[in-house]
Amino acid sequence: MNKITIIGSGSVGSTIAYTLTVQGIASEIVMIDINEEKAKGEALDIRQGVPFCTPCSVYAGSYEDAKDSDIVIITSGIARKPGQTRLDLAQTNVNIIKSITPNITKYAPDAIYLFVSNPVDILTYTFCKCSGIPESRILGSGTILDTARLRARLSEYYQINQQNVHAYVLGEHGDSSFVPWSVANISNIPANAYQKAMENTDGMLIPPLNYADVEDYMRKSGGNVIRRKGATFYAVSISVCHIVKCILSGIDTNMTVSTMLNGEYGISDVCLSLLTTVGHKGVVNKLNLPLTESEHAALVHSSECLKEIIKKVQI
Repeated sequence: MNKITIIGSGSVGSTIAYTLTVQGIASEIVMIDINEEKAKGEALDIRQGVPFCTPCSVYAGSYEDAKDSDIVIITSGIARKPGQTRLDLAQTNVNIIKSITPNITKYAPDAIYLFVSNPVDILTYTFCKCSGIPESRILGSGTILDTARLRARLSEYYQINQQNVHAYVLGEHGDSSFVPWSVANISNIPANAYQKAMENTDGMLIPPLNYADVEDYMRKSGGNVIRRKGATFYAVSISVCHIVKCILSGIDTNMTVSTMLNGEYGISDVCLSLLTTVGHKGVVNKLNLPLTESEHAALVHSSECLKEIIKKVQI
């Protein structure tokens, strides 16, 4: 039995609930929203398709219904609008998280808390400071979506299975994120050497890999989707469900999620994404990738960008 509570029934929250149901990850899903009718409608719509899925109880409820949840997923907040940065949302969504915190922790004190709302690093930090929940049970989706976008781009570039691509995005889920290319590889071949290793390409013309172009694509993907369709929710929902599945499986998995730093790489008192081991109890470990000097500088810069925002918001 796996019970998951989702706070926020907008496009992201409802798509996460739908994806959890279709993938058979949860046996019970509680949907909570300030707009109770919206939550009831989303839950009903999903529930009526369950006869063709793995059995799952999906319903709208209150904070009290979150009791005994294994995981609480928080998607509440004002959505990013076209042309708006994630950090522009900071104070408004920090206030929303602060109002939610005492209500949900009262009924689900032992849950693992997973933040999806933006700016995700700032909101994860806020919850760490305000909730009283151990930091090991608090994480944000961080750059797992950025990492997925990076891998998708590299797989398209070389026309190879996405699961053969091993590359990460670290730092802020935002403009200061970066790719540590020194550890990026495709089937254990360094990313910058993969093209030379290819034979029998049947005349395929593959230009040299341009790191800057790939990173630019990764950073602008969210904005491009928002510009074209108004919101992003499919890819982030799949990414969040991957985190949930790994937590519930009990098998420790390495992924880029946002957690509180306490001296890693000389950085403290900020939440951002490193390669992190996640398991049944939440954050198990953080892996210190062998970053180059410039990559380490990029990570420090990202932490400083986030700390500047933290200074400006009231937590």
